[in-house]
Amino acid sequence: MNTLLDRLFPAGHDVTIDGLNLAGTAHSATGPVHVIGTRDRAALTSDIALRLSQAVLSAVRDDLASGRARPIVFIASTQGQALSRHEELMCLNGYFAHLARCVDLARRHGHVLVTLIHGEAVSGGFLAFGLLADRICALPCAQVKVMDLRAMARVTRIAPERLEALAQTSPVFAPGAENYWRMGGIHDLWSDGDDWPAQLSRALTEADGSDHRAALGASRGGRTLARAVATRVMAGSTPDA
Repeated sequence: MNTLLDRLFPAGHDVTIDGLNLAGTAHSATGPVHVIGTRDRAALTSDIALRLSQAVLSAVRDDLASGRARPIVFIASTQGQALSRHEELMCLNGYFAHLARCVDLARRHGHVLVTLIHGEAVSGGFLAFGLLADRICALPCAQVKVMDLRAMARVTRIAPERLEALAQTSPVFAPGAENYWRMGGIHDLWSDGDDWPAQLSRALTEADGSDHRAALGASRGGRTLARAVATRVMAGSTPDA
């Protein structure tokens, strides 16, 4: 993890690694940023979610005192939520909802939010914070998926073979960072030969808080109907409709 941080922030960083959590500050080409996230494909537990929430709230509180909302760079490395009876009894979904609200609070206080996917980003562990950013970038070899096709088959009662066939032609059913890029869920795919500090600087500059994912999905051919349907729904919900 330190190797990754050193490459992203050659000007220096002060990021503390505590178990599977990491938090601190760093110097990017655009200025100082907060760095918050997970490492080693963490299975998100209630404790990890609370630590992430606390880090986000601390960043908001610190910058309220200084009067300058610094960007937050999320490092997402997670295999998803922890699958255990204990965590379910602890109402893990409630901890994830709290984390999501903390991320929303940071956005409403003016923090630019950028996520870097490192290794793997899966299911609720990714949805609760990483996927909520203004701009999402996948590092080389990143694996992204919300639900395994076998689990999807159990939930939808569609045969796994049918889902596998659909995944060949539709990115909606297929895992992988490139398919999420096609759907607009990921803004940029980085390569190992890229200048990562420059790429991060561009991501921080272009993260304007607007949600262009439906438009990106349409332009990249990954979601051909989402934008048109959303536009029709919005038009039908206006007071003059």
